[in-house]
Amino acid sequence: MEILDRLAQYMVGEQLCDQQDRILLGVSGGKDSMLMAYLLWKLDYQIAIAHCNFKLRGEESDLDEALVRQFATKHDIPFFHTQFDTQLHAEQQQLSIQMSARELRYQWFEQLCETHNYQAVAVAHHQQDHIETVFINLTRGTGLRGMRGIAAKRDRIIRPILWMSQHEITETVKQLDIPYRDDQSNFSNKYVRNKIRLDILPQFRTLNPHFDTVMLDNIERLAESYDLLQRLTDDVRKKLFVAEAERISIDKSSIEVYMHDLPLLFELFRPFHFEKNIVADLANSELQHIGAQFESESHVILVDRSKLFLYRRSQLPLNQQYLNLEEPRLIIAERTLSLQIGTDTALHASKNKAQVDFEKLVFPLTVRSWISGDRFRPLGMQSSKKLSDFFIQKKVPLLEKNQVPILVNGNGEIIWIIGYQLDNRYRMSENTKKVATFVYR
Repeated sequence: MEILDRLAQYMVGEQLCDQQDRILLGVSGGKDSMLMAYLLWKLDYQIAIAHCNFKLRGEESDLDEALVRQFATKHDIPFFHTQFDTQLHAEQQQLSIQMSARELRYQWFEQLCETHNYQAVAVAHHQQDHIETVFINLTRGTGLRGMRGIAAKRDRIIRPILWMSQHEITETVKQLDIPYRDDQSNFSNKYVRNKIRLDILPQFRTLNPHFDTVMLDNIERLAESYDLLQRLTDDVRKKLFVAEAERISIDKSSIEVYMHDLPLLFELFRPFHFEKNIVADLANSELQHIGAQFESESHVILVDRSKLFLYRRSQLPLNQQYLNLEEPRLIIAERTLSLQIGTDTALHASKNKAQVDFEKLVFPLTVRSWISGDRFRPLGMQSSKKLSDFFIQKKVPLLEKNQVPILVNGNGEIIWIIGYQLDNRYRMSENTKKVATFVYR
């Protein structure tokens, strides 16, 4: 059968899955998903069928479920089914009915894959869905990325019949006498996709009878342009973005040449979910504001003296601040660090107080989070110790390390791990005449 050969070639060409993979099929009962199930069954893939009853069409929804169950039983295919109160979920999550159904469906598919060891989930999108998605994305302003339409494979989701037209699906279903049910909601223009399918795209087809072919060619070329852009951007990103233990560092001198190329700068930071207006603010700042922060939903850019540091929000360090004699007080995470200068050399030991030989200080002092590679000399020792090892010894939880303030001298040496340990180089001695007392409370 020619269509089976074409499907087999597509599966291999797009590297959708391996022949031995176990595939979960999302089957609604419509002609698209019923054809997909039949063809993959004929190709002897290890398949199971998953059907969601969204309880939106009363008896019609139940008849869809019965049809899919009968098909699975007839062909000896494992069958999973579930029912959702889609309307209630949409109201609780403040989603549209379509988005609610999608979220429920894919969450359930993921659970089935984890529980029953399926490597892929096949859904029955086809060429017209591909085109409709581009138009939907145009209305949402997703840019070149959205103009690629639907991917043949994304994570474990695969789309085996994306290459088929709606007409070819209809004719093949008729020829093979595959049972299916029409969802009457597909013929209502109540939903955005249906409005595009029923009202908008037919107008384009009156302008050009070959509109679908032209659009598919456009989508392919846009996808190629997007891929080319990503490859070029990835090359630049690899040169500029240096991965460190818990962050990425970027030399200001290296990225300055790109600061006036906003489209490229946006692409460099887009994988970290930065909006274009935030990247524009970064570019307009000209990297002069030490300590400035630029935030996305998942990451934060911190501007340092000679570098930019990119952190995940979960790894966000304390804001870097500077302590001067003119401003001897800082607010650090709702606590206060203050500096007093005196001549009293009597020792007043406290974990939240550090007494330091003033003459050894180089202002301004810096208060920051720890950095991978930091070393200091614990009080009473002449040899240095990695700060990471010190945290392990003190059993400081991983997610709390970035919240421990580190007082750093102007020469780059650590003075005090605030609240934990003074550096031996800065302790008072018999030669100390002037004392700098730091209090953290």
